[in-house]
Amino acid sequence: MAVTDEAIEKIKGMIVSGALRPGDRLPKESELAAELGLSRNSLREAVRALSLIRILDVRQGDGTYVTSLDPQLLLEALSFVVDFHRDDTVLEFLAVRRILEPSATAMAALRISEQQLDALGAQLDALGGAPSVEELVACDLEFHRGIVQSSGNSVLCSLLDGLSGPTTRARIWRGLTQEDAVSRTLHEHRAILGALRDRDAEAARSWATVHIASVEQWLRSTL
Repeated sequence: MAVTDEAIEKIKGMIVSGALRPGDRLPKESELAAELGLSRNSLREAVRALSLIRILDVRQGDGTYVTSLDPQLLLEALSFVVDFHRDDTVLEFLAVRRILEPSATAMAALRISEQQLDALGAQLDALGGAPSVEELVACDLEFHRGIVQSSGNSVLCSLLDGLSGPTTRARIWRGLTQEDAVSRTLHEHRAILGALRDRDAEAARSWATVHIASVEQWLRSTL
């Protein structure tokens, strides 16, 4: 094992064991290196790597701290990786969305508040019946984000937020080239909202599946 990898594993071990907790300040570099049996250089590289993936927070002049370890914070690294996707992997991202998002939508049907439902309805009303493709896609992102946030699962929400980016261009492309894409999307959004208002988890799951699968099916036919 490379010395930097070893250092990362040892710091990770301290966090997993509870020796270091969210918000804790790490011991001084010289003390921690001696405690873990590491060189100060390898420890420094490990700290740098763990700060990049938001495990550690290096504060100049103050020290190094364990972050909150909040899922949304940690999954920012996923969004960074996703940004490097190739066009031919968009179908794979859509497939993952099709697996995860309907479940999140079903969960939301049982948890979402009337106030949140009204906000989603107002969002669709403001969009109108003939939005531009760009307006529709922007609304689509916010509409689904609002639903997933209502699922009550922050990990699922962060995962889907990170996965939504690669499919944005495909959704715009579909809106510009498929004749009934805009009207179909508006209809599906209304159907999802209706199922949520009815607290019908299975209908909400089904409509979310149809909604994502229609984009996936169209894209597969064009590639």
